[in-house]
Amino acid sequence: MKRLLLAIFLFVAANLLASPSPVKWTYSAKKTGDKTYELKLVATVSAPWHIYSQHTPEGGPAPTVIQIARNPLLLPASTEGAFVEQGKLEDKYEEVFEVHIKYFNGNAVFTKKIQLKTNVKTVITGTVEYMACDDQQCLPPMKIPFSVQLN
Repeated sequence: MKRLLLAIFLFVAANLLASPSPVKWTYSAKKTGDKTYELKLVATVSAPWHIYSQHTPEGGPAPTVIQIARNPLLLPASTEGAFVEQGKLEDKYEEVFEVHIKYFNGNAVFTKKIQLKTNVKTVITGTVEYMACDDQQCLPPMKIPFSVQLN
């Protein structure tokens, strides 16, 4: 039954693809120390839509997944682990998925400390994958690239 509801949910969502995305992303980096930066991804989510936390349990909707591409100038630990999340985080039991879900209404800010091996200009690239839903429908998960210049 859960899979049937999800299939119907996604079918309806597929018909909405002609609409512009209700989520707009911006990316930036701020130097915080010697060879250290704070990478920031901001999702501006139009009402009544929301996106899901990176910590959404298995069996639920698609969580937000942020991946930093391999860069030989980054310390390996910089690409590991989740980003720190900030925003209006809701936590509720969702009957459709039969799990507790965590999602953001409005803006969601994802930050991560990254460190370079040496002081040099470089570009940090990667992808962010997310799923936007409202109270009646979900759009299929989207995967978009990002690029941020470090000076």
